[in-house]
Amino acid sequence: MGWKTRASCAKRRGCSRPRSCTRTDPCCSSTPPGGGVHHWTSTGTETVLGRRRGIGGLAAHADGGLLVSGRDLTYADHGETSTILAPDGATGINDIAVAADGSLFAGVLRHRPALGETAPPSELLQIATDGSVRIVADDLLWPNGIGFSPDGASTYVSEYAASQVRILGGDGSEVFAEAPRGECDGLAVDVEGGVWVALGSGGGIARFTQAGELDEIIELPGRFVSSLAFAGTSIYVTTAGALLRLHVGVAGVPVSDATIPTGRTLG
Repeated sequence: MGWKTRASCAKRRGCSRPRSCTRTDPCCSSTPPGGGVHHWTSTGTETVLGRRRGIGGLAAHADGGLLVSGRDLTYADHGETSTILAPDGATGINDIAVAADGSLFAGVLRHRPALGETAPPSELLQIATDGSVRIVADDLLWPNGIGFSPDGASTYVSEYAASQVRILGGDGSEVFAEAPRGECDGLAVDVEGGVWVALGSGGGIARFTQAGELDEIIELPGRFVSSLAFAGTSIYVTTAGALLRLHVGVAGVPVSDATIPTGRTLG
């Protein structure tokens, strides 16, 4: 399928990890090198959360705040923050995603990428709405972008260090797709079952069919393409130097607000 795309751009140094956008809340993105979460609209950009480095993922909570990853999983609301999850021995939490039932999936880091350490096998966790935590997978090499099939039966997760996407479901785990170039970083799923993947140093995004076949690569400006999120039939894409909006003509799978407990540390 040939996707017709048109890109618009909002400059934001070091953008990464947009969360799903809505008509009234167009887009939030984080800047891992500089720190913080920023809210972008057509009229400008404002800082939602400052002084937090290493943010790998964002998710809206039903109570009105944001779940933010980094050295741990934190809930932020009106300038106040509280720790939700800090796994033993972990160096941080990377990307996060909300399932249809309001539970939260989170990839655990057990190495220090900035120091050039090799990624060991690590976990994908699910935090249920009652606050219980379970291990979904424990053999992922640098878990990154997370998404869900339209029927909710399958979970996709990027393995950055392996340059591949894994699919997890009732039949276990297997490789779903491999990066045509670069790495597999951020991930989003459309209503047709297509899986969109940011290719990191590969300088673009790839769409894979529901069967895991490469459908198309969209070339993008920027040294590094880190993540992506749907807003209607558009995709917001973060690169090392900009926040881009691409009109792709297909909608993303609806993303729920998280309903996990926020009043205590879990795990």
